[in-house]
Amino acid sequence: MKDLLNLVLFGPPGAGKGTQSEHIIEKYNLTHISTGDLFRKHLGEGTDLGKLAQKYMDEGNLVPDEVVIGMVDDKINGTSTAASGFIFDGFPRTVPQAEALDRLLEGKGQRISGMIALDVPEEELKKRLLARGKTSGRVDDQNEEKINNRIQVYAKETLPVAEYYEQQGKFNKVKGIGSINEIFESISTVIDNFSQEK
Repeated sequence: MKDLLNLVLFGPPGAGKGTQSEHIIEKYNLTHISTGDLFRKHLGEGTDLGKLAQKYMDEGNLVPDEVVIGMVDDKINGTSTAASGFIFDGFPRTVPQAEALDRLLEGKGQRISGMIALDVPEEELKKRLLARGKTSGRVDDQNEEKINNRIQVYAKETLPVAEYYEQQGKFNKVKGIGSINEIFESISTVIDNFSQEK
């Protein structure tokens, strides 16, 4: 298997991950892996992994990492060889998930090229989410208390993951303020550096 460009994209709710990941996918020919999408697919199609995940969810439990990693593995194996790599969006969320992802990729002769974290001040995130709530009708974007909670949960959950990648020399912070193109330029510069380091 050729050496692929494998990115982990991080950012709090409202940081613009969705918009930027679309640009990154298009420019670098990457396959998007979002655990939310994978869950919907497996639950919707009633696959074995989907049924297993459903069982945990029905019991009110979190879906264990091995089930999530199983879905990621399934997605990687089912991706055409024409793709130049993968962009992991909102995953891994915990250090054990990051370790499991490293093991999974190692087994395929691959590795994470780098992690990009979109950095946006909390006040700006709140403004963006409240504005999005007005236009998108998303209930969780209209309540300031819920927004605060989501930002706090993100910070608490993801800080250890950022540190995990930092220890590997793979953590890159990109300022998530400015025009979409300006932010994308900054991200592209970081990604181009990964490509050169191969």
